[in-house]
Order: sequence, then C-alpha cells, then structure tokens
Amino acid sequence: MKRYRFFTVMTVGALLISACGVGGDSGGSTDKTLTWASTGGQFQEDEKKALQEPFTTKTGTTFTNISPAEQAQVRTMVSSGKTIWDLANMSWIYAGAYCGELFEKLDDPALDRSKFPPGTTGDCFVPTYRYANIFSYNADMYPGAKPTRIQDFFDVKRFPGKRVVYDYPKAGLFEAALVADGVAPDKVYPLDLDRAFKKIDTIKGSLVFASSYGAIQQMLVDKQASMVLTVTARTIVSAQSGANLVPVWDFNTTDIGVLVIPKGAPHKQLAQEMLAFVTEPEQAAAYARLTGTAPARPEVDLDSIGYTDQQKKFNAFLPDRGTTVEQDKQWWIDNTDALVKRWTSWKVG
Repeated sequence: MKRYRFFTVMTVGALLISACGVGGDSGGSTDKTLTWASTGGQFQEDEKKALQEPFTTKTGTTFTNISPAEQAQVRTMVSSGKTIWDLANMSWIYAGAYCGELFEKLDDPALDRSKFPPGTTGDCFVPTYRYANIFSYNADMYPGAKPTRIQDFFDVKRFPGKRVVYDYPKAGLFEAALVADGVAPDKVYPLDLDRAFKKIDTIKGSLVFASSYGAIQQMLVDKQASMVLTVTARTIVSAQSGANLVPVWDFNTTDIGVLVIPKGAPHKQLAQEMLAFVTEPEQAAAYARLTGTAPARPEVDLDSIGYTDQQKKFNAFLPDRGTTVEQDKQWWIDNTDALVKRWTSWKVG
C-alpha cells in the first residue's frame, strides 16, 4: 500500500495514557457506549443534537465526545493496540488510503451502498452528508460588474482583490482552475496538474492560503478578501457573521463528510448501527437543517428539510445551481500525497 507520509506526523502525549488498558475488541462488547471523535465547536454540537441524542433515545446508547479527530491519533492507537475511539469524523482519504489497516471495513448489511450516489462510498466509508466547495464573492467589494462564472475567480484584471482558499489542494481549486481554462467539467478527471498549476499561477499573487476555516471566516468578515472558494457550512457561517457573500452558480465541486471506524474500535458493530442510523432520512434531514449541508441519500427531499433562506442561498444541491462535479474519490486517494508535496513546494517557489 502506498504510504501517505503527510498523514503520519504523531502527537501522542495523553492519547497513550488515556488508552492504557483498553483492548481492541472490534465488536463483541455489550457496553452501549460509543466514543465519538470529531471537529469540536458548533459542528460537533450539531452532531450531538441531530444524531447522537436521537440514537440515545432509540437504543439507550450513551456517547463520549472527543475533539479534535486527528489521523495521527488513530495511527498511534492502532499501532499500540489500544484503540478507544469508535467513530471519527475525518476525511475519507484517510479511510481510503488505510482501509483495513487503520480503519475497519464496513460489513453491516444495513449500510447498503446502493442507497448513496455513485462514487461516494468505499470499503471503509459511506457518506454521512454532502457539501460543495463554493465560489462566492463579497458584494460590497464589487459595486459595479459582478462575477458570474468560474473564470472570474481567475480574472484579477477585471475583478481585482484577494482570493482566500483553504491551504489544502482538495478544496476545489484545481478542478476550478481546469474548468476556467477550458476543460469540460465531465473531463476534469484525471486532473491535469501541470495545466491546473499553470492556471493557478496567473493569480498566485492574489491568493491567500488560510490555515483554518476560522481564518477564512475572519478574513471574509473583515473584508481582507473579496472572493472565496470554501465549503458550504463555512460559507454559511461567514455570511451569518456579516460577510455580504453572493454565490456564483457556474461550476463547483461536491464532496462528502464521513464517520469512520478506527481499526480495533471497542464497539465496531454498535458503531456500524450508528452509521446506518445517521444516514436514515429523519436524522439526515435533522443534521442538514442545522448545518445547511445536504443529506447523503438522494431520496431525501430537500424541500422537506426546512432550510433557512440563507442556507438555501448557499446550497449547491438545489435546482438551477450550475454544473457540479463530485470529487473523484479514488483519484484523490491515489494522488494526494504527491500533490500535497508539490503544492507545498509551489507555494514557496
């Protein structure tokens, strides 16, 4: 298996201490407690309200919540044989790259992959929600001509100003660059990285690479950037915080959020039952209502969710929202390591 060195930086500290004495039984325990690792903040609070509390009501299962959920901690737990997490909210790339090694394969029949959109599942993951990488601009900073297409993100002459992006290649910038350069959306994959980097080079001096989603939000609210390419939920929160954002429905990429089960999880079977519960229409709709994301299963009627007007404004899955392309899961699993290295060198070059 290809090794993803950028995933393996370890911060072990208290993890081994807290894991001391915990075995790796992957499903036999009758203890109805799940340890849930996630991102912290409001989004983990939304998980508690929309997903965990109803499961507790239904099954009596209780939850221990931990944050943040980091890949290095999973590696440490698994390598020491002391896994204490049952579910973790982290990138599907990890689960795809280390399926069966650091993460459990999902084998519960209730996790029927035919229920999910094509290209959104793997042996170790199914989607728990869907989101988009959205191109938006600050209307206060463009009182005249307005951006209307993805090419405008790369047109600094007609639309000057800083563009803020998350400092990670999988944030939609490469697909956007190729489409802006004339590649048909259905021909974006496999990514032509030479062509994409050449296009991104044309705006490199206007790009700001944010180290966190919180930094993106702050820059938008403070008008330190006039355009942004970022995820659905962060776009909504930025708008709620005062940034006068307008989405451009021309071309955007879509992606999934997942909950994965670390290898040797103490309660694997119960964790899989929780995964099946999370994707059921009632819970999926409740989580979408809180976060503005979209349910993972397409049969959930988006009109039934009860989105706020602001959530609807930034929802790429509603009708008449331009062209969207699902990020190719296998391409990113196979190529992220090399692309992150190239991205890092390119930024300082």
